[in-house]
Amino acid sequence: MIRRVSLLLVGALMGATAMSLIYSAGIPAQAAGNSTYKELSIFGDVFERIRAQYVTPPDENKLVESAINGMLTSLDPHSVYMNAKDAADMQTQTRGEFGGIGIEVTMEEELVKVITPIDDTPGAKAGILAGDFISEINGESVRGLKLEEAVEKMRGAVNTPIKLTILRKGADKPIDITVNREIIPIRAVKSRVEGDVGYLRVISFTEKTYDDLEAAIEKIKKEVPADKLKGYVLDLRLNPGGLLDQAIYVSDAFLERGEVVSTRSRDPQDTRRFNATAGDLTDGKPVIVLVNGGSASASEIVAGALQDLKRATVLGTRSFGKGSVQTIIPMGDKGALRLTTALYYTPSGRSIQGTGITPDIKVEQPLPEDLQGKVRTEGESSLPGHIKGNAETEEGSGSVAYVPPEAKDDIQLNYALDLLRGNKTDPAFPADPQKASLQ
Repeated sequence: MIRRVSLLLVGALMGATAMSLIYSAGIPAQAAGNSTYKELSIFGDVFERIRAQYVTPPDENKLVESAINGMLTSLDPHSVYMNAKDAADMQTQTRGEFGGIGIEVTMEEELVKVITPIDDTPGAKAGILAGDFISEINGESVRGLKLEEAVEKMRGAVNTPIKLTILRKGADKPIDITVNREIIPIRAVKSRVEGDVGYLRVISFTEKTYDDLEAAIEKIKKEVPADKLKGYVLDLRLNPGGLLDQAIYVSDAFLERGEVVSTRSRDPQDTRRFNATAGDLTDGKPVIVLVNGGSASASEIVAGALQDLKRATVLGTRSFGKGSVQTIIPMGDKGALRLTTALYYTPSGRSIQGTGITPDIKVEQPLPEDLQGKVRTEGESSLPGHIKGNAETEEGSGSVAYVPPEAKDDIQLNYALDLLRGNKTDPAFPADPQKASLQ
């Protein structure tokens, strides 16, 4: 589990607050009115004045890009123009693999600290150890860099070398290590057995998420006999979202039937409905879904579907409340427009935009002393310019997004385990699909 947002995989920039849902591209545009084109001509005049008379020569490409993003910012927080580099980064995230060395890192005392090297990756094979500090990347000091900037320097094309200077406790001098970058697959799902319970943590919704989930469930089944397995915990905490189709596949993994989600744009004829297919990978075992303020977008689709269809009990605190769908539209020079084009609705017909998923069983996770007063509740409803949900109230959405690094300190997880083992009871558990009452 992760504790702070600063944890990153070298070679990938994951962990946005509310990652976009991607489902289509290439929507045709409609012609604007004459008055609009008059305003655009004024924009052209302003651009020419700046280009010709500003005190220093401006970067024309940056001017245009800033103007485009200014227009999109006036719409909502999730619509944005991505230049070629940003679009490539997004594709890297959604593919679930990248060119890098395979280490998980954070920032500590202005140095990059290695949390852990990933097994069978160049970093692990080169001898990088957990606890190592990276002081230089290709001869350049990392002091003064943000974590994202240091990570960017460690990314690169496959089969290209990178030289790292390592400071290691017990070593009498810095250690220089040269590593060749390789394709590093990002694990979208982490799993383990908690005695007689299967634990599934979905980290993000990339192209690999469903396949990773299916493999994780099969692994748990092999480790725990069916008559001993009490059920599953599906942990969606700190999950920023991702691909819509993967959210549908993950929901379907636990369902036999029913509508998973619908998306509705401004044209009623464009409403799309996505239904589950027969075949529950968990064989009907009880499921508890964990959510908190870091559960957004695609993770809310899954939680909402399993909650509405009474397939799982949702436990934790109110989710982020991002109920909008972004369409990725390719633009010139390999850039792309990420534009909000629809809202999604859970099977019961509710929009969680600005409200979030309310858990069936509310369980707060206390903050440790060193984080008290430093972590605030954030949700979609607190974002400036967000689209106001049709069910949004002053209460808004979101909650504190914190998960302890050690399972023994995880009150929400242990509450779920107690329910599955019968050590605790609650009217909301177990969920019964036969009692689902939908529109």
